Amino acid sequence: MEQVKCLIIGSGPAGYTAAIYASRANLQPVLYEGVLPGGQLTTTTDVENFPGYPEGVSGTQMMEDMRNQALRFGADIRFGIVTKAELAPNHNKIVIDGETEIEAKVVIIATGASAKYLGLPCEAKYAGMGVSACATCDGFFYRNKTVAVVGGGDTACEDALYLSGLCQKVYLVVRKDYLRASKVMQERVLNSEKIEVLFKHEVIDLFGEDGVEGAKLLKNRGGEEETSTLAIDGLFLAIGHNPNSKLFADYLDLDANGYIVTEGATPITKVPGVFAAGDVADPRYRQAITAAASGCKAAIEAERYLMEN
Repeated sequence: MEQVKCLIIGSGPAGYTAAIYASRANLQPVLYEGVLPGGQLTTTTDVENFPGYPEGVSGTQMMEDMRNQALRFGADIRFGIVTKAELAPNHNKIVIDGETEIEAKVVIIATGASAKYLGLPCEAKYAGMGVSACATCDGFFYRNKTVAVVGGGDTACEDALYLSGLCQKVYLVVRKDYLRASKVMQERVLNSEKIEVLFKHEVIDLFGEDGVEGAKLLKNRGGEEETSTLAIDGLFLAIGHNPNSKLFADYLDLDANGYIVTEGATPITKVPGVFAAGDVADPRYRQAITAAASGCKAAIEAERYLMEN
């Protein structure tokens, strides 16, 4: 069994930033990149709101820059997926790809969260070409255009309101005949001149030549179904995220939606020496910059823990 000081599970802004800080602190971190090296950001075309890139940068390039920076300071970055975890103070046992066993004094979990999609084949076809799961990330590209947001909760309403400040028109596509959002959010959406709520509607397909040009909708009228088309330039999914925390559920506290619970604004979990960074512990912001910041915090806390123990 290989023994390491610091093991980082997952890449993306949180994992790579933790690796940069841990390497410079001589923690000799080993990082396993997981299913999607670079994380969700590698599925984003252009990133324009991350400090230090005044002209913008592709998500893939930004993650490559972070990865190379971690490598420069000596991080041991490996391909592999964690398939089992046993967490205990100073004796964390992690299994990689079902066979490689590692014991780590400290562990930083940066496994992220996966956006929920509708499960339509067209979503993959138009990924980066009109389909997005992050209004804050991609809304800027739809200035003065027409978009649709799918969802009926607070996140969907927040996204619709955010996009209404950029777009010419925003449709909020809601499967049920009511909004699940808080009363305040409902009032804001319903009172917005730029937002039109389509109750009892579902997106069942998308169409367009070089990107999304419209959506095919299904409407339920008291048991009778009818289809229609909606001209849009982009579709935003706001139906939730699935934090990648299942492997750690037996050892860490999770909230009702599966996000790892930490102490206040810190990355400290209930298991001493185990820290959570990035979207796996962030149900609120889910931004690259906040993920990177939490990766920094996790590495600093890991260094302190090792010094004290």
